[in-house]
Amino acid sequence: MTTISSPTALGSSRRPSPIRTLAELQASGWRSRSVKDELRENFTQALVAATRSGAAGASTLFPGIVGYDDTVLPEVANGLLAGHDLLFLGEKGQGKSRLMRLLPRFLDEWLPYLDLPGSPVHEDPERPITRAGRELLASRPPEEVPIAWWHRDDRYAERLAPGTKFADVIGEIDPAKLISGTSMSAEEALHFGLIPRQHRGIFAMNELPDLDELVQVGLFNILEERDVQIRGYPVRFDLDILVLFSANPSTYNRSGKVIPQLKDRIGSTIATHYPRERSTGMAITRQEAGIELDGDFPVVVPPFMEEIVEEIARSARSSRLVDQASGVSARFAIANYRTMIANARRRAISLGERPAVPRISDLAHLKSSAIGKLELDLMGSHQMTEAQAIDAIVAGAISTVFEEYVDAHGLAPIVEVFAEGVRVEVGDMLPSTAYEAALRVAPAAWSKAFEVNAANDAAVRASCCEFVLAGMWATDRLSRSEKHGRISYEAPGT
Repeated sequence: MTTISSPTALGSSRRPSPIRTLAELQASGWRSRSVKDELRENFTQALVAATRSGAAGASTLFPGIVGYDDTVLPEVANGLLAGHDLLFLGEKGQGKSRLMRLLPRFLDEWLPYLDLPGSPVHEDPERPITRAGRELLASRPPEEVPIAWWHRDDRYAERLAPGTKFADVIGEIDPAKLISGTSMSAEEALHFGLIPRQHRGIFAMNELPDLDELVQVGLFNILEERDVQIRGYPVRFDLDILVLFSANPSTYNRSGKVIPQLKDRIGSTIATHYPRERSTGMAITRQEAGIELDGDFPVVVPPFMEEIVEEIARSARSSRLVDQASGVSARFAIANYRTMIANARRRAISLGERPAVPRISDLAHLKSSAIGKLELDLMGSHQMTEAQAIDAIVAGAISTVFEEYVDAHGLAPIVEVFAEGVRVEVGDMLPSTAYEAALRVAPAAWSKAFEVNAANDAAVRASCCEFVLAGMWATDRLSRSEKHGRISYEAPGT
């Protein structure tokens, strides 16, 4: 028997199958299967197809996921093949929600269900779980049993744990139905929550440790028995559902935050992580920033500027100033990258320059995008403000990248020039053409900038000049002061 897995092609208009009755459905060769079997079989087919085409990586099976090919994705694959409910365990900004939202792509595009007016449940045409569904099959021949179709996009529901009540996800007794004479112990008296409504679909709960203990007990019953108990009345439904969770390790592993019985019944725990390599983080930032660098005011981003923005995030993830239990989201780097590009473009528009090229002085504006995205360690930061902590982290990132680009032994001539009292002023709104004149007093610094990038474009040269000056400041070879948007570099102690 074949399976009707896609009545319409992927990406086509949402027009369901022409099948409208149970008799037509049975004649088509459709077979009933659980949602986990459906996911397992469809994922297997996708994996086989990707392997044969030589593209069994994230770009094919999990589009948009970068850096997890050898770590996270194999565990997700194993979980799907094993038919497990899954917990994605990791700090904020590690793609947990995105991974969960990608799993519906392995569902059938359209799923048939009993077209039962007023029913909140998408019943299996051959195995209904409600009394109304069973009565429909018992009272009509297959030719008169109506069938409707459920699209896979609608078979995924997600909830954030804080503030979630039992009635939201499990259900509640409906007072209006009791008034009409319905027995409190009858299923007709229930108002279904999200999970029963997602029967034959996927339900995801974000930030599991913040979920009320009563709701956790309800989830435990669903994972263990696939039944629902509301107000002490056991109403058994053979729920068919894949349950997903996400959590932060610092709270998930804290005693008392998640009941042990619920932990024990989650099939697979998928540990996510931040990018292991800077280049991977840069690829994620570029992808997620979604900024078009062409157009009327094109932007050229020097490699060292892109690396500094990513290194700021990497440095924050190891800084003693930051509470590492809270993590530093990928959104931190993405927002900073966008801000850097925006200020470079603003300068280009104001000065009529093309292309716009980000500089170190553009990073002064990162506070607007960085503040609120870091949680300070009150012990490690020594009462430092968030703005001061960001300045310190940015300086450390500049130093790290600078030392990778510039040979420290070649900096002595520049230090000697500044020791003679030379002072150089730069700024984010200084025209690129002014940098050659500004560094005429320090020809060694101008030459060193050309070693970083021997470009002839004035805007690129200006960016390289600032990189050299800022790198020497970050490595304690120069001092720096800032006033009214202008940055001055001079010898230490001047």
